Amino acid sequence: MLPDHPAGWIVLSYAGDPTAAPRRPILRVLRGSDETVQDFVLPGASQGLAHWLGLIPPDAREIRLSAGADFALERVGARREVEVLAQCLLRRPWRCVSALYERARGSERRYRDILRGACAVTPMDRFPSWAAARTRPARIAPAALQIRCVLLAQPGDAAALSVTRDALNAQTHRPESIRVAWAGAPPATASGPMSHQAWDEAARFDELSGEAEALCLLRPGDVPEPEALALLARALSGADIAYGDAIDPDGRPRLKPDWSPDLALATGYPGFPLLLSRTWLAAALARPAGRMAEVAPAIMAAAMTSAARVAHVPRILARSAGDGLSPSARAAAFHALRAGRPQVRAGIQDGAVRLEWPLPDPVPLVSIVIPSRDRLDLITRVCRGVLAETAYAPLELIIVDNGSTDPAVLDHYATLRGDPRVQILMDPQPFNFAAMVNAGVAAASGTIVVLLNNDVAVLEPGWLEAMVRQACRPEVGAVGAKLLYGDGTLQHAGVVVGLGGRAGHILRRRPGDTPGQLGQLRVAHEVSAVTAACLAVAREKYLAVGGFDAEAFPVDFNDVDFCLRLGAAGWKTVWTPAATLAHLESVSRGPSVGAKRARFEQEAARFSERWRAVIRHDPFYHPALSVTTFGEDLE
Repeated sequence: MLPDHPAGWIVLSYAGDPTAAPRRPILRVLRGSDETVQDFVLPGASQGLAHWLGLIPPDAREIRLSAGADFALERVGARREVEVLAQCLLRRPWRCVSALYERARGSERRYRDILRGACAVTPMDRFPSWAAARTRPARIAPAALQIRCVLLAQPGDAAALSVTRDALNAQTHRPESIRVAWAGAPPATASGPMSHQAWDEAARFDELSGEAEALCLLRPGDVPEPEALALLARALSGADIAYGDAIDPDGRPRLKPDWSPDLALATGYPGFPLLLSRTWLAAALARPAGRMAEVAPAIMAAAMTSAARVAHVPRILARSAGDGLSPSARAAAFHALRAGRPQVRAGIQDGAVRLEWPLPDPVPLVSIVIPSRDRLDLITRVCRGVLAETAYAPLELIIVDNGSTDPAVLDHYATLRGDPRVQILMDPQPFNFAAMVNAGVAAASGTIVVLLNNDVAVLEPGWLEAMVRQACRPEVGAVGAKLLYGDGTLQHAGVVVGLGGRAGHILRRRPGDTPGQLGQLRVAHEVSAVTAACLAVAREKYLAVGGFDAEAFPVDFNDVDFCLRLGAAGWKTVWTPAATLAHLESVSRGPSVGAKRARFEQEAARFSERWRAVIRHDPFYHPALSVTTFGEDLE
């Protein structure tokens, strides 16, 4: 319980272990005589220290903090509202005006969030000053793990070797030995032994790996922080592979998600240093002979495709000499390791490996379910896009109509019924989006079901095939598409659980070609959830988890809840930019005000209660990133 909690703006400063679960503390406020619950998701102390600015409501009766075992509250300070407004006015004047407007119209939540976004959130380009105010030396008990470091050297790397060697020799967890594996003969200046280091002109994997319990791969020029090996060694306990965050050669932070195999294969984002369990290495590669520089791509590819247990340290562990393995090396290694799935093809585009997953033969029937009501303009456009502008067959279209009364729409339905691919289900019950979707899926004959909003427009013919290829993968549950607003900005690039307090669309309203952290918006990758505005899933998987929860989430959060239940059942959710469509976002439903707002808050409370663990740690969203704004900002 938080002591002395006056209402108003407060600042919390707290220390924590970035690897401890849960990653983000939660501050819970009990309000009013009925003790209504209001939760605030706080930033994780990824660099050892974190700060949070928030507004405690005037009817707060009690404030509680829920955090990890190593959490230490260091300071609770009050801020006068005029000070917060002045800070907002200095930093982002237009947001101050917006905040005051929201308060005038009675939206205290929007007022609070706008001021917090202006005063407590830091743009990514100010990372150095943000990190300087939050970095604390890590307190780590010494580990007995023996680590052999191997530097993967290329011609021209000789000058950079000493920088990395010196950083490794300064580690709080000293490596058992340091070796250099040259891709080619080492330069003359690198001949002969040096202190705590051996040079290997034709180093073989089995010689270099030695008898150490773990192998740490680096590149010459990498400068690990003094606690890097100690943190990686602790993370490797119970894992096969461990990696951490880094600063790239341009000084930009690479804040990485927890293990995301699709993103790793596409971008090589784990990078270096990469700590590998010797036990896992022996099993994954069967102790290959051959030069270490030649085996390294296979090691990296095996790490991306066959590692079962991967640990991420969400803290800057090194200044990187550059990207990890090249795209061509990742693609070549993937081809060498894809025994049993030879039909998967890999190519290189925009510096990333792009995989084309196979379609079954024959291709599956796809059932497209569109909930709708009135709005002739919307239903005609989406039906035309599906039936005439989509390059995929076979498909069927199921419209679930929620009581349309517009004669023009009913006439259009009469025309559509002449197409054998079309079914129209009339469902005049009170609006329940989840129940409408369930009814459409129950009537579907397809192996793959695609949920599609009536306010979505097809932009290119290959969108459906791209989604079906992903949905046919045995390990994949839901598949989401890239959705753009009418002005070309991003509407949906995956859902982050915890964003906005519950769940939200990452990078919403950013330019449509925004690459995202680590270039992830250019490639298919894992996310916690995707929107039902355009969602593909195998029908048997949909039914296996019970479909949408129409009782708990009749209108909102049903898609996110569905994806999380798929994840709990062992199927991951994937977002792909290969399917890009336009979305007007709930234009046919209208705004949530009055009774609609009250219903939304009830569903939001149910969602928070059911998925609190994910809200405080979405594995694909770094704990240093703000959940107040929808961009990749720091807090």
